[in-house]
Amino acid sequence: MQRAASTIDEGEVAKFQAMAEEWWDPTGKFKPLHMMNPCRLDYITRQIAAEFERDLGTDAPFKGLRILDIGCGGGLLAEPMARLGADVVGADAAERNIPVAQVHAAQSGLKIDYRHTTAEALAEAGEQFDAVLNMEVVEHVSDPLAYLTACRELLKPGGLQICSTLNRNPKSYVMAIIGAEHVMRWLPKGTHDWSKFITPDELYDLLRQAGLEPVDRKGFVFNPVSWKWSISDRDLSVNYVTASRKPGESS
Repeated sequence: MQRAASTIDEGEVAKFQAMAEEWWDPTGKFKPLHMMNPCRLDYITRQIAAEFERDLGTDAPFKGLRILDIGCGGGLLAEPMARLGADVVGADAAERNIPVAQVHAAQSGLKIDYRHTTAEALAEAGEQFDAVLNMEVVEHVSDPLAYLTACRELLKPGGLQICSTLNRNPKSYVMAIIGAEHVMRWLPKGTHDWSKFITPDELYDLLRQAGLEPVDRKGFVFNPVSWKWSISDRDLSVNYVTASRKPGESS
């Protein structure tokens, strides 16, 4: 079999390699993700529960589901999925993220299969998942369509992908680049490349081209007064999230 081409952007990987040790510091370079994480988890858990008819009020509601967190970083999403009973694989192209995630999972008493690998390599190996979490990754790859196609290959028929990213417009430039990197200094300068941001319509089109069926999209909105994030049906102007299915019947 011919080896799949990688969509990894080495420059983007290097940025996150340099920040690896700070993943679990809520006041460090990943402060924006820590702040957004409750909002992200609310959307993710509700979508998975609805898709697979699981009751979030029960113990281990995701038991029996195999979930991939691609671009897992230090495990901010992988750990909650494991606590909900899922069989979790966390994959990241930045090698230094993996031992950080492994150590934290062990300290938390969680069993998570962390791997230094790519979506393309996992797809080539024939890995299959009920759900793929693809959060804040697509704006960092060199070929979004090829990357999303690999993510679709990783899903079982009827599987669910949750994909979030940043919209591309003047407001997102002000908020994500000037605000987060230059004014608030939540992130190192150069963390994001505004030209790689993707509009919701562009992402829906890419998902369809990749062979997925988009079924939902919402905005993640930051309120500077309450200093909290919330999910919005209407405001997708900066951060937003989508849900899409792989055609076929889930097992």
